[in-house]
Amino acid sequence: MTTALKSIGTKQKALKINLDRSIYGSFAEIGAGQEVAANFFKAGGASGTIAKTISAYDMAFSDAIYGEEESGKYVCEPRLMKMLNREYKLLQVRLTESAAEKRFFAFADTVSALNYQKTNDAHGWIGLRFQLRPNGPVNNVVIHVNMLDNDNILQQQALGIIGVNLLYGCYFYHEDPEKLLLSLLDDLSRDRIEIDMIRFEGADFKEVDNRLMSLYLVKHGYTQAAVFGPDGTVMQPYDALAKKHIVAIRGRFRPVTNIFLDMLKKGQSQFEQEADVDDDKVCVLSELTLRSLEDGTHNINEKDFLDRVDILCSLGQTVLISNFHEYFKLVAFLSQFSKLKMALIMGMPNLEYIFEEKHYTHLEGGILSAFANLFGHNIKLYLYPTIDDQGSVLNLRSFKPEAHLKGLYQYLMDNTKLVDIKKSDEKLMNIRTDKVLDMIQQGPGEWEKLVPSSVAAMIKENALFGFTNR
Repeated sequence: MTTALKSIGTKQKALKINLDRSIYGSFAEIGAGQEVAANFFKAGGASGTIAKTISAYDMAFSDAIYGEEESGKYVCEPRLMKMLNREYKLLQVRLTESAAEKRFFAFADTVSALNYQKTNDAHGWIGLRFQLRPNGPVNNVVIHVNMLDNDNILQQQALGIIGVNLLYGCYFYHEDPEKLLLSLLDDLSRDRIEIDMIRFEGADFKEVDNRLMSLYLVKHGYTQAAVFGPDGTVMQPYDALAKKHIVAIRGRFRPVTNIFLDMLKKGQSQFEQEADVDDDKVCVLSELTLRSLEDGTHNINEKDFLDRVDILCSLGQTVLISNFHEYFKLVAFLSQFSKLKMALIMGMPNLEYIFEEKHYTHLEGGILSAFANLFGHNIKLYLYPTIDDQGSVLNLRSFKPEAHLKGLYQYLMDNTKLVDIKKSDEKLMNIRTDKVLDMIQQGPGEWEKLVPSSVAAMIKENALFGFTNR
């Protein structure tokens, strides 16, 4: 377990790098001054570290150097990668005689800092391409940040600090990626900078699983949510979700069962039949919350997390890891990225949970405040029926909220905020994830019929979730 770091301070970090004559490279910064390079100049001894600094601030000049972006954006990952590619290549071409003794790096950032009217979303892409050994392999560490200060100068200062932290961490904490991640906010607080994506690449990081790094971002409070695709590639949430019809389904996925697939397939199909839904713009998310990953001692078993994710990815799922225990917080998060119609797919027990007022006692407006956030957006909940303890089918027609909440429930029904998933399979309604898990841990048996065949094969082949071939 990585322990908390004792920061040596931004100036001390910059000075330590400057005094190491093997570390040598260039800085390319766009959008918030040249705050990172400035920290190295101010620390002293920078002549042995900095080959060049550049700020192609004018858009036409930037295009002339790095080429135009197909998207027309300047603050985006493709622009960052072009900057890193060009600046690092120039080092290699122009300083071939130094290659035997220098560990080259190229630092780049492209940022949209707060404008004068304070109307934009301040964010940026930051990356480092570097060697750990002279003539050694090249590695990349790329992050996306949201800058939260309400002042342009403070944002520039924060950017300068996190840039130093990134460069220092890559050279001095590279053997412990979680420690490197934790060090990025040294001399900063979480209410100044949010890191919602990090990616490690290169031969020196071949053992790093970037999905686990995404988990660390959420676990340590550096962001509220992180996203990665079916191929395991981490994604910046905006790039994954912007201007999409978002369909989200929450679960523990330990394991994925047949009822989950039926619920998702039929719920998504029903949603896509809505008149104002473009099925070419639908993004489906399987959400894992931190709470669903914790064991009885509030610890997270990293292997167990990756086992669940491997199964979801094998089924083609995009995965969202979040710290949103309440559904209304999830919806508020998703609504940042798209104003198009969205859907939450869930079983009836989740609706019972949503209508329990004890979950909202910390809110000034109680359940009304929560429901305003949950249902106030362009969203609809699709409910899959279940069988209750008495053997009766529980659906929206038979659901009975507390007497004083019946009016609220009826309002949601009248405005079609809640709909039953049609053509649900009653044979699947008895499947309970906990029961399936118990059966798995007893060895081969009937559980194999309760999960997709590909999932059963993965569980048996890799001995997942406590399976033993007795």
